[in-house]
Amino acid sequence: MAERTVSDVVVERLHAWGVPRVFGYSGDGIDGVLGALRRAGEPDFVQARHEEAAAFMAVAHAKYTGGVGVCLATQGPGAVHLLNGLYDAKLDSKPVVAIVGQQTSTVLGSAYQQEIDLQRLFGDVCAQFVQTAHTPQQVPMLLDRAFRIALATSSPTCVILPHDVQTAAAPDPQEHTHGVMVTAPGSPRPRVVPRDEDLDRAAAVLAAGERVAVLIGQGAAGAAAEVAELAERLGAGVTASLLGKPVLDEGLPWHTGVMGHLGTTASAELMRGCDTLLIVGSNDPWTEFYPAPGQARAVQIDIDGRRLGVRYPVEVPLAGDAAETVRALLTRIEPRAGRSWRDRVQESARRWDAIAEARAAAAAEPVNPQHVVRALSGRLPADARVAVDVGSVTYWYARHLRLPAGVPAHLCSTLACMGCGLPYGLAAKLAAPGAPVVVLTGDGAMQMAGLAELVTVAARWRDWADPRFVICVLNNRDLAEVSWEQREMEGEPRFAESQRLPDVPYAQWADLLGLRGVRVTDPGEVDEAWWQALHADRPVLIDAVTDPAIPLLPPLQDEEQVRPMYEGLAAEDGDLAVRAEEHLRRERAGEGFK
Repeated sequence: MAERTVSDVVVERLHAWGVPRVFGYSGDGIDGVLGALRRAGEPDFVQARHEEAAAFMAVAHAKYTGGVGVCLATQGPGAVHLLNGLYDAKLDSKPVVAIVGQQTSTVLGSAYQQEIDLQRLFGDVCAQFVQTAHTPQQVPMLLDRAFRIALATSSPTCVILPHDVQTAAAPDPQEHTHGVMVTAPGSPRPRVVPRDEDLDRAAAVLAAGERVAVLIGQGAAGAAAEVAELAERLGAGVTASLLGKPVLDEGLPWHTGVMGHLGTTASAELMRGCDTLLIVGSNDPWTEFYPAPGQARAVQIDIDGRRLGVRYPVEVPLAGDAAETVRALLTRIEPRAGRSWRDRVQESARRWDAIAEARAAAAAEPVNPQHVVRALSGRLPADARVAVDVGSVTYWYARHLRLPAGVPAHLCSTLACMGCGLPYGLAAKLAAPGAPVVVLTGDGAMQMAGLAELVTVAARWRDWADPRFVICVLNNRDLAEVSWEQREMEGEPRFAESQRLPDVPYAQWADLLGLRGVRVTDPGEVDEAWWQALHADRPVLIDAVTDPAIPLLPPLQDEEQVRPMYEGLAAEDGDLAVRAEEHLRRERAGEGFK
């Protein structure tokens, strides 16, 4: 029997922390750990096509499961490739542990091949904890601290393992001597509830409000029933951040949908009309869509006290778990009798539904992307999992997809990095192989990373209990979100050389890989495409050829705010600009503007 090494200890520690799988890509700098994974047989090793995708899978694992995601990469370029995924974890506050190989200790400082100062490289993204193991005895302690800190701070951490440390003999777990720290895995979740006097103050502010708005974010997950009950008692309207969209059923008549730049007119009206704001677990950055400072008295609930009062002037900040804190508020707040504000909110929500339906039904060349996404509503299985990429598809998901209650949906929100969709979908599927997965992505993100990770889907799907894995590509041959940003933010025409994308045969690529491709070029084909994909015996890619002229219009913008869009379009040549202006004027008219 071979001598146990430090790498065997690493794998044993991962198992002790309940890690089911490690996402990564091989390299000589981690051969010791890879060998230990082979010998142990668990956790599973999931090979991505690129370390960036592996890091995205790790953060997605944390988002879909609530556990710690783990990614593994070699030194040098492998380590650098992890950064986007780790920044996703940092900015969306998810626990991820990165285990990174390093050259042998004796060559460090010699400008050796693939030698990078990894502690400096990860010093910002893993600011809560990044350490290099210099001796075998350190390794269990460093891993325990990495996991414990990742969980305690909801952030990524990093342990760097030089090759000579990985292959050294395993340390004595019972060593009892000066300078050796012997630790154990495990990190129970604390119960965090604000002080009674702060809860009393918050309840008084909320009870005094006549027009209460509730903004929920991802931190409200697990508190849906409590938030709904509190909203009922206050006669409040509810809106959600992008990350908070899956938390509460958007079919509730007083739910106004997602707020912000990619949000609904109903959410904008809710925020403009309220006199009291309750923020539950949200750190949404679109502050121009919050009530104006001084307009509303505010209460904020967040498990992380560092976020309190960061986005809005909060009168009563409450550091605590969302469900526990809202339950405590419910014991202090009585139902109110007046219905005028609630009626106003519900009318606004109904008006938005009509606006959204009309927008999705509008004729386009050839297919309206809003129609493609809206058509999925009502077809999603109750046990589905949804992954969303970054780009114009994010707008259509935010505004048009009605998630069944309890269906998780995740994306790289705060970092907003393209290429996350397929890695997210794969992590969701691996965590629940018996559940169908739907990935919504654009052609830009598909070309950036999705085409490669479709190879991973093709390599793994036969092992899944439920083979349904649907990738919907909105193929408009344009980097549409940035095209509209060039017009909206700069008043500039679309720069075709930077925005135009090659036309890729996505459905044929899926067929070539042994999957199934469906190409949609007419709106009448959309419903059938979704039906086929959700009833197939293998993963399906829907190549929906959509119109880049459909505007990404923020809600309720006055003439001065949209003037740069019109100026940018006026400076463009060609049919695309003409159609885009027609769609823009039509959608503004639907909001009540001339």
